[in-house]
Amino acid sequence: MGTVALAVTDGMLHFELSVAYEVFGSAPAAVAGPWYDVAVCGSDAVRVGRFRVEPDGGLDRLRRADTVIVPALADVDEEPPADLVDAVRAAHEAGARVASLCTGAFVLAAAGLLDGKRATTHWAHTEALADRYPRVEVDPDVLYVDNGSVLTSAGKAAAMDLCLHLVRLDHGSSMANVVARRLVVPPHRAGGQAQFVTTPVPARTGHPLSALLPWVMERLDEPLTVEDLARRAGMSPRNLGRQFRAVTGTTPLQWLLTQRIRHAQELLENSDDTVDAIAAATGMGTATTLRRHFNRTVGVPPDTYRRTFRAGTGAGTRPRTGIGTGIGTA
Repeated sequence: MGTVALAVTDGMLHFELSVAYEVFGSAPAAVAGPWYDVAVCGSDAVRVGRFRVEPDGGLDRLRRADTVIVPALADVDEEPPADLVDAVRAAHEAGARVASLCTGAFVLAAAGLLDGKRATTHWAHTEALADRYPRVEVDPDVLYVDNGSVLTSAGKAAAMDLCLHLVRLDHGSSMANVVARRLVVPPHRAGGQAQFVTTPVPARTGHPLSALLPWVMERLDEPLTVEDLARRAGMSPRNLGRQFRAVTGTTPLQWLLTQRIRHAQELLENSDDTVDAIAAATGMGTATTLRRHFNRTVGVPPDTYRRTFRAGTGAGTRPRTGIGTGIGTA
């Protein structure tokens, strides 16, 4: 956590810059300890979209930051500015965590930070990124990729997902959920979720599942089946499956499993319950079942996850990138 430097240059897009500033620059009321110290860094006053932005300091400040965020570039046909590329590379060499939002990945690639690594960017520019930087393993089908000290996101809404992911790593999922609720967005979408899949729990109301989903969320400890959900919704199982696909982008069982895993994560972070008790509270039945699904979904066992995210430390072994860590309402 600590200092977050937003690296800006002429021709960046205002949406991604604004997203990063809003997430890291405004401490939630629930924060008891320190939040992020945010600085906008650039060589001079820059044009971001139609706005003129006056940086807090020069690009040399990136080397003193704990986290460097590179927002999106409007024109990816041009090479990124050399001074920006050099500053981002120097910041990473100095130990900063570097994250790009959308086409900001072109800056990281130009700096050599993505060589031999998996990365993503907006789906419309993944081919260009792969062609220009063949040493980068470009994945066009994910929302974001976390390589530890180097992270990349897809476009627009995925930039928010990556920023919340960073908050989650630094402060835990409960605090990330607080930030997400303030912004009225889902608290966590798995990085490996396809860029074109709709959010599994929609924020809007009035859809055919608007009454069913909250009912299920209150009963995650129960051994619910598709037939139970269909009966509650007054639909046939086949029709329920069609509605789930249309509204959430996934199947009833997969959606239910995601909610159980997410609830298990929250209990691991915020309670002293045993794995057996959490398995019962999340409808998994046994600790063995919970461990199997949790490890396959999150990428680490429940006990390792608890040590990693307990009290929002963000330290230790981190969950596997791009695998579902739960999707919920804003």
